Amino acid sequence: MANLYITSIEPVSGKTALCLGIAQRLQRDGYTVGYLKPVSSTAHRIQGKIVDEDAAFVREALGLEERPEELVAVPLTPEFVDEILTGKLQINGEEVLRKAYEKVAKGRDIVILEGGGSLREGYIVDLGTPDVSHLLKAPELVILKYTSNVQVIDDALTALKRLGDSMLGVIINAVPKIHMEFVQEVITKALADRGIRTFAVIPQDRLLMSISVAEISEALNGQVLCCPDKLSELVEHLMVGAMSVDSALTYFRRKPNKAVITGGDRPDIQLAALETSTKCLVLTGNIQPSPIILGRAEEVGVPVILVNYDTLSTVEIIERFFGKTRFHQPKKLQRFVQMLEERFDFDELYRALGLTK
Repeated sequence: MANLYITSIEPVSGKTALCLGIAQRLQRDGYTVGYLKPVSSTAHRIQGKIVDEDAAFVREALGLEERPEELVAVPLTPEFVDEILTGKLQINGEEVLRKAYEKVAKGRDIVILEGGGSLREGYIVDLGTPDVSHLLKAPELVILKYTSNVQVIDDALTALKRLGDSMLGVIINAVPKIHMEFVQEVITKALADRGIRTFAVIPQDRLLMSISVAEISEALNGQVLCCPDKLSELVEHLMVGAMSVDSALTYFRRKPNKAVITGGDRPDIQLAALETSTKCLVLTGNIQPSPIILGRAEEVGVPVILVNYDTLSTVEIIERFFGKTRFHQPKKLQRFVQMLEERFDFDELYRALGLTK
């Protein structure tokens, strides 16, 4: 029986995708795999049930038999935290974790544990990352989201300082292509000289940074006017339609899989956008489009979202979400799994965990 704890320094670094990528490879190699979130700070209560969207997505992707709530040991919902802080609830985090772990571990060859959004989480219930690792004898794999060369070195050393000898190594994620060679040849060697193994360097990818049409609509508090069945489509680029109609088609053909943001009073630009690879139209100024626009959008399957904001504010809001949304779309997962297969040192991981193919 083996355990692996996947954690990170900061939120939205790719933990869930990494859990799934490794778990699916293990399943293909014949291992039975369990999954558990020891502590969840993103869980919330819906109709009396505790829901963690990451755990629910993992359950579906791996075909696990447990109920979604059984895949989270301690859900730190706002209500739960309030009860702890006010003394209404006392919890033995270690006991709760052991019981949850025993359920998901039964009959499994390996359990993958998904850590919180940072190494600071879980201490309120005495289940910080080092505590969980020690309790379940689960060595840690730390995923680092690249921002700069200094940052990624400091983050790796911080993780080593916190976790010590139980840390297996790191994965460096979302590295811009211009920095890939330096990270692969210089950064990984610098980390190795400090006793830190790098299992993979994953390049930045437009699809992995993308945002769904539904997420755009939610972020803008927009009104979906057509094609609600297409809200799961992924947007990789933003383009603003503020040019003359003569140059619009040429401009819009430059980028595929895009959201076009334009004024609701520009039907000429809207029609041009609908003739190219557009995933959604975002109409600003709360100006209703003409029936001709909605009819054409229905024909080509492009959602039209009506928002109250002006064009500049709309762009600024959407841009905040690129690269910061969770991996809950099969297309993203498939791409990340493919990149892991190409770049991750599974042989070294199996040796470190005492597994054989």
